[in-house]
Amino acid sequence: MTERAKAVFGPHPFAAQMSEDQVASLLPEYLAMSQAFPYLQAGSQRELIFDAMNHNRDIARDIELTSVVANFICWDETGGHGRILQGGKSALPDILLTERFHSNVLRKDASHLLGRAIAPNYSFRTRKYLHSLYAGLSSNDSLVRCAYMVAFELHAADMIQSLWTSLASTFRVRPDDLEYFSDHVGGEDPAEKYHGEMTGRLIGELVQPNRSDRFLDEFDQAYRLNVQWCCDLLGIVSRAEDDHLEIPHHGGCHCGSVKFHVSAPRELSAVRCNCSICQMSGFVHLLVTGDKLHIECGEECLTTYQFNKNIARHTFCRVCGVKPFYRPRSNPSGFSINIRCLDGKTIERIRITEFDGERWERAFASMHQDPQSCVEDSKE
Repeated sequence: MTERAKAVFGPHPFAAQMSEDQVASLLPEYLAMSQAFPYLQAGSQRELIFDAMNHNRDIARDIELTSVVANFICWDETGGHGRILQGGKSALPDILLTERFHSNVLRKDASHLLGRAIAPNYSFRTRKYLHSLYAGLSSNDSLVRCAYMVAFELHAADMIQSLWTSLASTFRVRPDDLEYFSDHVGGEDPAEKYHGEMTGRLIGELVQPNRSDRFLDEFDQAYRLNVQWCCDLLGIVSRAEDDHLEIPHHGGCHCGSVKFHVSAPRELSAVRCNCSICQMSGFVHLLVTGDKLHIECGEECLTTYQFNKNIARHTFCRVCGVKPFYRPRSNPSGFSINIRCLDGKTIERIRITEFDGERWERAFASMHQDPQSCVEDSKE
């Protein structure tokens, strides 16, 4: 997977020479990520256990596997593993010395380089990145969850190594004087290597051969999310960036029985239709191809309604009656997602164009024949 990431994304953006001003701007946001990550990784399990509780079902093995790895990563990030390695079980009470949290070790290194104390900067771009990362780590879909865990750890190894080299060069310091970086990727037995191996083993446990193509797609998407955040911090355009950069947006029905995620850009182009059913339901359309929607749970709760031409297949949750997505008449092989059913934390902006659904044939004929093109044109 490491070789795949290198082939697809190239050298890490942090490997480029940086100015001191760039570093001074970057480090507070990097600190925010380092501080937030163990909490996000720990919190990702909340959604999984509550889903099992709400549906009165046993914990699946895939949840046990990702949870045990997540728990160790959190333990390590908050300094516990290092304490035990150094002092054995008798060092356990020392976990209360939170200056050994990895984020606090990083804070010390940053202060040494910059000559002043720094605080985490949870900027808009970093908050968006962390929300998207959490959505992947907490997915009910074990394949997505695995992809995001593997991608984060493999990217972290490359990111930390690249930033370490750049910082030592920019500030002309001995690399081993930067403890955060030395602990993670330095020496003969770097810790980050084991994080990668640990999460990598999940692939063999959770990804069946017939799902490997989809896993690779999810891995690429997850890795791209991490790389793009790093590029955003430096204000550069990367090989990972294009006009259609996609991230997972999670959503569901009102009662939570149906949960899903859809791959789409941060900035969504939507369609508001005035046909009878859209007006009554308040549906705002995000049109996607069939492979962009992944139902995480509750497919058995969906019921279908058709009328008029009987082409569109309107799917509703049979528990709460909400229509989170359906097969539209304009693109019966794809889906229309109700933007109102998406978690807005990962949405940067929504551009809405109007569609005259009361006069469907005339309105559709006046647009491009490809419904996806119609949506893209609405950006102009």
